[in-house]
Amino acid sequence: LPAIKELAEDKHWRVRLAIVEHIPLLASQLGPEFFQDKLGPQCMKSLEDQVASIRDATAHTLAKIGKEFGPEWTKEHLVPRIISMIKNTHYLYRMTVLFTISLLASIVPQNVLINNMLPVIMSAAKDKVPNVKFNVCKMLERIAPLLDRSVAERSVKPCLAELMEDADIDVRFYARQAMVVAGWKA
Repeated sequence: LPAIKELAEDKHWRVRLAIVEHIPLLASQLGPEFFQDKLGPQCMKSLEDQVASIRDATAHTLAKIGKEFGPEWTKEHLVPRIISMIKNTHYLYRMTVLFTISLLASIVPQNVLINNMLPVIMSAAKDKVPNVKFNVCKMLERIAPLLDRSVAERSVKPCLAELMEDADIDVRFYARQAMVVAGWKA
């Protein structure tokens, strides 16, 4: 474990990436408690790595671990930690949190998606950074089919309609695209 921890903080990003990519195998062999105590904190730290490839790989790693350990474990141990990271002042890290949420959305029970994750996404739709907002549109496009249609109509559709009026052309484009994909009039 000390070697893994040391390599996970190596100055060469490719070394850090290799460690992140091997964490699901270690987690599946060593179990949820070991992951939670020893590897989990390192994964959360890797979600805020300065290198985008590592942040992206970590999001995928957490999704693999969520599938391995199941929806209840994911709900209890991953979702709260990831959601708490949305308050980061750097927009790239907020986008990584949103991406991770989108990957976990199909793993958790729908009530967790609706009650815990969707409010975070809706809040991010009001972010001051256009890149965050158009990534919210992409996320809503992906998760709308996972939601009960009435929930999507009550929450996702109005959010996208509002984003279609955004000052940024890219936000408007992705909001319109998400509306069309969801089958709503854009």
